[in-house]
Amino acid sequence: MARGDEEAFRQLYRRHAPALFAFARRLVGGDHQAAEDVLQEAWIRAVERLNRFAWRSELRTWLSGILINCARESLRRLGRLPPLDAADIAEPSPGPPVERLDLEQAIAALPAGYRIVLVLHDIEGYSHDDIAQILGVEPGTSKSQLARARRALRRSLEPSGNPALPE
Repeated sequence: MARGDEEAFRQLYRRHAPALFAFARRLVGGDHQAAEDVLQEAWIRAVERLNRFAWRSELRTWLSGILINCARESLRRLGRLPPLDAADIAEPSPGPPVERLDLEQAIAALPAGYRIVLVLHDIEGYSHDDIAQILGVEPGTSKSQLARARRALRRSLEPSGNPALPE
């Protein structure tokens, strides 16, 4: 890598790595080490493919797509990623009653398929069309997964003994 290329990479890394790491942590359910591994793999792939980046999307979107693929591969290896288009994905089973659950913990506890779509849409701001393209699914699948994720999140954040929150 030439000196100028190395400096350009450092600038890209400094600009994008913090947000990508936070994104990776959410995608892998809060596991710090897994997020670091996913981020490292994503940067390796990005550097290898940077010369093929055609600027048809924002660099952030392109990097996020690589990161998502790395996170999905990691979750799949760990057996924690169901297929997104499966109609019979099990709803998460309710855990023991919890007085107060932090939002990040509640997101981390979602099944991986739900968590990825929720993070992409509600936290990262991607549209359903973008999510469909990134994940290789139909926009309707993204919408249904988001609805299920939100429902599961609401259930996990309900205070014990209070009636269910409205849909």
